[in-house]
Amino acid sequence: MEYTTNNIEAIVAEVIKSLQGEVSTASPAQTGATPKEARCAYLTAKEKIEVKTYPIPEINEDEVLVKVEGCGVCGTDVHEYKNDPFGLIPVVLGHEGTGEIVKIGKNVTKDMVGKPLKVGDKVVTCVTLTGDDEYTTIKPEKANLSSNMDVYGLLPDDAYRFNGWFGEYIILRKGSSIFNVSDLSLDDRILVEPFAVAMHAVERAKTTNLLSFGSKVLVQGCGPIGLTVIAVLRTMGIQNIIAVDGDSQRLGLAKEFGADLTVNFKDFKDFDAMLAFVTEQTNGGADFAFQCTGAPAAASNIYKFIRRGGGLCELGFFVNNGDATINPHFDLCQKEITLVGSWVYTYRDYINTFEFMKRAKGIGVPIHKLITHRFGLDEMNEAMAVNMKQAGIKIAYINK
Repeated sequence: MEYTTNNIEAIVAEVIKSLQGEVSTASPAQTGATPKEARCAYLTAKEKIEVKTYPIPEINEDEVLVKVEGCGVCGTDVHEYKNDPFGLIPVVLGHEGTGEIVKIGKNVTKDMVGKPLKVGDKVVTCVTLTGDDEYTTIKPEKANLSSNMDVYGLLPDDAYRFNGWFGEYIILRKGSSIFNVSDLSLDDRILVEPFAVAMHAVERAKTTNLLSFGSKVLVQGCGPIGLTVIAVLRTMGIQNIIAVDGDSQRLGLAKEFGADLTVNFKDFKDFDAMLAFVTEQTNGGADFAFQCTGAPAAASNIYKFIRRGGGLCELGFFVNNGDATINPHFDLCQKEITLVGSWVYTYRDYINTFEFMKRAKGIGVPIHKLITHRFGLDEMNEAMAVNMKQAGIKIAYINK
């Protein structure tokens, strides 16, 4: 299927329209071999994951049972693991997941773009809408802003139990946004969600009309999200990319992903020295910047790197990490900076991400190098510890 602006809009509108109605209790139409019970990694207290076994509920005709194959560990998972900012404990985390359909309700026949769904298909999920508001009815292209938007892995605990991808199975409920990605490898499927975050940020940045082939673009923070932003920018044809971080391994991968210049802030005596270097290298400052860290100090400093008339996309704060201070006169008004925020993703971003992944591979961007560590279900506390120490890049749970 060839995706155009018109048919993407039609797909989104049709999906929003279908996310209503009562849940039935009829039997599923297709069933594969499944156990009666399964395990999941339960966050039972701060910094304490316990593997627990529960019966697998029978699904109804609007639901899908998926055998989990893998899931990335996101910074949001780590924040919930450490501090429970969402107040979800006890909870099964994991929202960068993928797996194989083993049972499917008779009413679930197609994915978000009209591909048939059946037992054996490999799937990923996007946002899930649990009700209606202006963003699901009047502005469906901004469904990510709906107060009724949820994602698996950040759902409150309930009788289903299998609500996150950190487990052996997950139940996808009525209204889930499911994509058939059977043509992708396991690693690629795990990376769809973080690349969709980057895709949405770049699409937000494009609304400023400040990105072009000749733009000098600075990306601050080369964790998984910063690196995926660099990869997306490179596939767009932007070649003047400056990557800023304090980790040499991440900066090395930034170079492989398309950064023309890498800047390690640890190589400078202070911020002013680094700023002077970047300003010189960019001949007056970056045309556009992406702030991808969750550090308030970094959010304050990012404006200094941007030239007058430039732009900024802030996407580093998916949880409340505290206030950042700027001088509105010097940092924003006098420079007349165009500022946009970016919040998760939309259905359209997933569709674009699938096309991006083909393009990235076609031009030799080694996106497979993002996943550096793999852990089993019984090792999830260790996986979180490795992530918190920033010992790798993308940490993944693999259902062994």
